[in-house]
Amino acid sequence: MDFSWNQEQKRLFSEVESFARAELSRDLVEADREGSFNRGGWEAMGRFGLPGLPVPREYGGLGCDPLTTVGCLERLGYACADNGLLFSLHAHLWTVVVPLLTLGTREQKEKWLPRLCRGRGIGGNAMTEPNAGSDAFALQTTAQRQGDGYLLNGHKSFVSNAPVADVLTVYATLDARLGPAGITVFLVETGTAGVSVRPINKMGLRTSPTGEVSFADCWVPADARLGDEGAGAFVFTRSMTWERGCILASAVGAMQRVLEMSVKYARQRRQYGQAIGKYQQIASRLVAMKERLEVARLLLYRTAWLLSEKRPAYLEAALTKKYISEAWVATCEDAIQVHGGLGYRVETGLDRELRDALGSRIYSGTNEIQCNLIASLLGL
Repeated sequence: MDFSWNQEQKRLFSEVESFARAELSRDLVEADREGSFNRGGWEAMGRFGLPGLPVPREYGGLGCDPLTTVGCLERLGYACADNGLLFSLHAHLWTVVVPLLTLGTREQKEKWLPRLCRGRGIGGNAMTEPNAGSDAFALQTTAQRQGDGYLLNGHKSFVSNAPVADVLTVYATLDARLGPAGITVFLVETGTAGVSVRPINKMGLRTSPTGEVSFADCWVPADARLGDEGAGAFVFTRSMTWERGCILASAVGAMQRVLEMSVKYARQRRQYGQAIGKYQQIASRLVAMKERLEVARLLLYRTAWLLSEKRPAYLEAALTKKYISEAWVATCEDAIQVHGGLGYRVETGLDRELRDALGSRIYSGTNEIQCNLIASLLGL
């Protein structure tokens, strides 16, 4: 595995950073308080091509391999402190764009990918239900054959991007008795009759809109089905490998940003006649932050490299998701402690960083579920 970047990749990363600093900066204290989505920022990312990073250019994407893609997303997280906006980008990429790219028909790709890649459309994932969270395949949303299409009925919760999405990947069961073998995936436009969305409020990632979605006799044509009937478990498992392995790429950039902010403060802040960074308790926290960052980056790159090589990454993705989420939370906690009373003030943004990080231990499969997966793959 060689994780050194070539000149073309370095140039792209530099362009991503410059773009983020110029186009994605705004008053995040107010945006977080109001829970406002940066639509202008999304459209600007679309003009750059970020919502289509791994998509071939023929469909409007940038044609990046998975390792280059996570490199771009890491740099984006470093240069842009709007973790909510970046979470929306990740949800869009890993739960809609990649499944559509890898499993969609030619007609589905031509219809959706150019819009989704260029910021003219936003994707969201409707999998989780009130009684089917960690037990992902215990779905109660149904799909019933009707004419040359399907009738959807059910309720989804914690649907990322739902209030602003144009299309959702919706998981429904054709026959609950079949278990996972009955689950099928549909591409459903949010403007379709029978679809209703209710926004929900969250502790963190408040600039990423989340909602509950209900389907009441929502009819969709057969060509809206993604993959074969009963292929939903395969679609979900494959997309979750990408999601778990890559969704925290921007968090690695955020950890770098928070570390640099904390080191700078530890050098400048003086107590008892010297910089606080000279005290072992403070220095040890900063060393731990650096150590977590480097391990997180290596796990991220290794998983992305495996995906680039089209090799299995199920175990590695689970390890990556679990470790980076825990490391991100711990890093934010350490940063607040290094800053002391100042770190507890809203103006520093560290409260928002911590609240945003906390959600990463829950979404894309709770860390407890990741432990179960890893244990089972160890043969336990």
